Amino acid sequence: CAFETQRERVGVRVDLAKRRAFCGSDRAPVADGRRLHQHIIGLLGEQAAQAALEGIEIIVTLEPGEIFRARRAQGSEQRDGMTECGEVCGDRRAGAAGRTVDDRAHRIERHARPPCSDQYFERAAPRHSQGKNMGKITGFMEFERLEEGYKPVSERVKNYKEFVIGLDDSQAKAQSARCMDCGTPFCNSGCPVNNIIPDFNELVFQGDWKNAIEVLHSTNNFPEFTGRICPAPCEAACTLNVADDAVGIKSIEHAIIDRAWQEGWVKPRPATHKTGKKVAVVGSGPAGMAAAQQLARAGHDVTLFEKNDRIGGLLRYGIPDFKMEKSHIDRRAEQLVAEGVTLKTGVMVGHLPEGSKVTNWAKESITPEQLKKEFDAVLLTGGSEQSRDLPAPGRDLAGIHFAMEFLPQQNRVNAGDKVKGQLRADGKHVVVIGGGDTGADSLGTSIRQGAK
Repeated sequence: CAFETQRERVGVRVDLAKRRAFCGSDRAPVADGRRLHQHIIGLLGEQAAQAALEGIEIIVTLEPGEIFRARRAQGSEQRDGMTECGEVCGDRRAGAAGRTVDDRAHRIERHARPPCSDQYFERAAPRHSQGKNMGKITGFMEFERLEEGYKPVSERVKNYKEFVIGLDDSQAKAQSARCMDCGTPFCNSGCPVNNIIPDFNELVFQGDWKNAIEVLHSTNNFPEFTGRICPAPCEAACTLNVADDAVGIKSIEHAIIDRAWQEGWVKPRPATHKTGKKVAVVGSGPAGMAAAQQLARAGHDVTLFEKNDRIGGLLRYGIPDFKMEKSHIDRRAEQLVAEGVTLKTGVMVGHLPEGSKVTNWAKESITPEQLKKEFDAVLLTGGSEQSRDLPAPGRDLAGIHFAMEFLPQQNRVNAGDKVKGQLRADGKHVVVIGGGDTGADSLGTSIRQGAK
């Protein structure tokens, strides 16, 4: 059994009678059956390895654009890219080099024939002849990085709507073609939630958007959040970033989830059985929402607590609407409820210290002891709302505020609430201390309010 790619040839030639195998490019003999088994598992995965040792020929598709097949030197006729004895057994898939990939276009096709004899490799029909398209192996050399667009400044400062213009289908396909499908994709580990990035990139290139969202959802509960506000450490980790511009991973993720919502592919997935266990999740930011969703899908009865009047945490009241409109949170809240999560807003668990500047619009409170008594487990998923102060002379003067005193109020107004004594920048000269995301959010909000 063997496979080769356009970069290298990797093979395992098995002679069961002599219990010998030649593995890898150096053709070094391996006599020990256990080592042979481990070697094939490393290359092809458990199921394929077992098939190899049973004498079933393994043909593995790895490379975009073409299929590589192993066949006998005095082989059988090729017919439509298949050997005459070749009958594809189902649609089983396996990841290369032991990766667990369900929706990758790496497919095992098995032919019932004797153990491996002398074989040679030859290229067969392109994969699209089987109704599939593959990624573009030279895409990173042919396409430039394409950034998402922005509405004109003169237009976007007049409202609090999102101003980023996402990629269309053809742009996302071109951008995904730049992914090199690295042997060690550092983007996976650079991503805090370990998104399987090369896989959904290739599926987008193939136009298989539905499977792309399945792959994305397998690691990320809410791609519409990260696709808008994540700082994209995956792109900093992209191998292409070493000598070129990184793949626009964040923009592709954004395109996938927006397409999924448009097509109606994002649906509630309630548990098929209940465990009878009750879990309290304290804090309804993205961590709390994701935890509640996973626990509910596992069959637990989940209650999500939030001290403010709407769920979402800092997504709701820390990030301005022009970066992420709150309708995205509302849709996910509806999904959580449909999956059996109970939402309790306006409930403070414990109490804040006297003089705290943390936003707290709770109308009732509950003690930690009550939670421990009523629930089988309690999960603490609170965000970091404690602002960092600046101990400088004059800090206590009027008109000096934390960003998290200022930003939540405007978000409430955007949601249709009336805020008595709202902090506003109309007609004022505004100084923002701190140039990170929060500083930029304060700047954008001040400008939209009419600051000088």
